[in-house]
Amino acid sequence: MLTLRYTEWDGTQRVRMTPEKVFEKFADFLSYTDDVQQAFDWLTRQGFEGDSLQIMGLDEFAEMLRNEIRDRQARYNLDRALDSIRERVNDIFDRERAAQSRTSEGSLGQAPEALSDAIEQLKDHDFQDPTAQQDFEDLLGELDDVREVEDFQKRFGQLFQGPTSLDFEEALDLIREMNRLQKLEDDLMSGNFQQIQAEDLGQLLGDEAAQEFRYLRQVILLLENSGYLAQREGRVTLSPKGTRKIGQLALRDIYQTLLRDRAGGHSSDNRGISEARPESTRPYRYGDPMHVDVVRTLKNAMVRRASTPLSVDPDDIEIMETVHSTTSSTVLLLDMSWSMSWEGRFAAAKRVALAMESLIRSRFPRDYFAVVGFYTKAMELRPRDLPEASWNMGDPFTNLQDGLRLGRELLRRHPSPNQYMIVITDGQPTAYYSNGRLYCEWPLSFGGLSMRAAKETLKEVEKVTRQGIVINTFMLDDSPSLRAFVEQMTRINKGRALFTRPDRLGEYLLVDYIARKRKKV
Repeated sequence: MLTLRYTEWDGTQRVRMTPEKVFEKFADFLSYTDDVQQAFDWLTRQGFEGDSLQIMGLDEFAEMLRNEIRDRQARYNLDRALDSIRERVNDIFDRERAAQSRTSEGSLGQAPEALSDAIEQLKDHDFQDPTAQQDFEDLLGELDDVREVEDFQKRFGQLFQGPTSLDFEEALDLIREMNRLQKLEDDLMSGNFQQIQAEDLGQLLGDEAAQEFRYLRQVILLLENSGYLAQREGRVTLSPKGTRKIGQLALRDIYQTLLRDRAGGHSSDNRGISEARPESTRPYRYGDPMHVDVVRTLKNAMVRRASTPLSVDPDDIEIMETVHSTTSSTVLLLDMSWSMSWEGRFAAAKRVALAMESLIRSRFPRDYFAVVGFYTKAMELRPRDLPEASWNMGDPFTNLQDGLRLGRELLRRHPSPNQYMIVITDGQPTAYYSNGRLYCEWPLSFGGLSMRAAKETLKEVEKVTRQGIVINTFMLDDSPSLRAFVEQMTRINKGRALFTRPDRLGEYLLVDYIARKRKKV
């Protein structure tokens, strides 16, 4: 039996977290890096924020600890921390020298400046004054504490310039508290969750901070135990389940945007398999496929004539509308040059690639879809590589020619009646291959065109066109040189070019793809 227990709201209760919600936040971080471990570290450092839910991250805890350290530095000074010890040492030396004078035995000089050295000097001394010896033995038990205060004063004393002077015992308490604060900060910044106790944070930062840390630890445990992540050679990686989930989240985010701002589409002339759409019906016309909506048909008959037995006329028949799906082969060419890191361009483009891969795998499994990344050279990106793909600063050039070549080869191996290349780019080509040799060239001027790279790329466009492949280009920059180059591509290939912002890229691309797939009949 399910039992529900209601308690008074006291401010500490939180909305229940789920692995899916936590992984969504992780996926946001991953869209800006090619390193799963780095995305995991970002989440732990920046914390978790969701619907009516916000949890502090390690960086905020560390800053709170630093504020506590700075507060103590501004409040206290250690100038007189060893005064009481120095008085005791000097008194022992004075009494022992007086006893030596009376007995004319031994010669004890002045106490050394460093108190720990003075105490060390007396360890092997043959005392003449029994009371001085007893006081020294009591003091000897505090030698380690004296060394601790001396060392702390030497290293950090100048940082403590507050108005309140601490005595020896108070200084020891402060030093140990400072050490705890520093140890906690080090553990937080190194991600040593197992070494950190929420109670320790509570003692130093308050109960609210302790509770926040428990929430953060819960977030990390949810993520680690979700099955979305795996450990490989001591580093966090995506599991196959996590890779699939990343694509599903990207697809969902784009669809949510579409629901807020629905875009249009276009019809497909090539017919394929017919699929019924039960959510949409219309009256039957002669020659239509007989996907009869029985409930609506009987309802029409009853409205026309409520009698038994029920009489159904041809005019009562309603059928479910159908769509004809077309099979296609598509290669997405993803610009991975350095400039794609600006203004969130690559994060948006990668999200679109993940969404399309997830869409096609789940809804159009007979279609072929591949992703080619191009920078100074081109390479195929496998689905499991996509979440960790990133722009390449080490190879900053843009070799669209090689991307088109590789895309053309992939489509040749997967023929279909409808073949497409989708190019997402923010710049004109600056690299190309000729006779097997790679050439790179900077534009003639800032924002200008690389003439040879453009020429060789357009030759590859001609080869793509002769193979019957349509190129649709989505531009993330509207510089005149890029527009001019893409217009030349479009004239050759008869495809389309569209300038769009990174935040609208997914809407245009997915709607365009789905619209090509279906036509209502």
